[in-house]
Amino acid sequence: MKDLVKLEQNIGVKFKNQDGLIQAIVHRSYINEHPEFKLDHNERLEFLGDAVLELIVTEYLYDKYPNPEGELTNWRASLVNGDNLAKISKNLEIDEFLMMSKGESRDKNSKARQYILANALEAIIGAIYLDQGLKIAKKFITLNILRDLEEIIAKKLYIDAKSDFQEKAQEKIGITPTYKILASAGPDHAKVFKVGVYLSKKLIATGTGTSKQEAQTEAAKKALKNKNWNN
Repeated sequence: MKDLVKLEQNIGVKFKNQDGLIQAIVHRSYINEHPEFKLDHNERLEFLGDAVLELIVTEYLYDKYPNPEGELTNWRASLVNGDNLAKISKNLEIDEFLMMSKGESRDKNSKARQYILANALEAIIGAIYLDQGLKIAKKFITLNILRDLEEIIAKKLYIDAKSDFQEKAQEKIGITPTYKILASAGPDHAKVFKVGVYLSKKLIATGTGTSKQEAQTEAAKKALKNKNWNN
């Protein structure tokens, strides 16, 4: 195991009990290969961290912006979606400390690894909350996640790609896009879907994701690019 002091420095939190931080970086696959390991994997901490993250982001948006509920929901989704959390996780070099099976460790650039990185960040938030309380968890989220909000709003990164593609398809050619699952792989807790987006019967683009919704969104983003409808 790597020196956790460096990870604490990366995330800006000194733990009272490092067991919580260790558990936050343990993937299920590691336990499968090391059943004697003294701690559990990070999925329960991820469950807690997800709730803490959503509460703090929601409270921040409610306090700071008088915008309609729909806009606030879109902004929140842009902040807490898997791609954004995986990016932040990588910036904090959390991937250097993840405890996984040998097979998972070799798979560095897949969608599944992005999913693992996002979950680890949420698990770390859960661990911070348990070890340090809500105030420090809020500080961590503000410094590392909420700081992206102004850019998201300014660049309109919160606009849902599926809605955007549907509006443009209806406006330009009078067709409503349809989506079809082309393949799925992996265990239930880490399944990856491949989805195609069609205009009439023509396949425009494909996308992958750890949920059907995520795969559809990825397909819609690529379809906008393929049709040159981004502007």
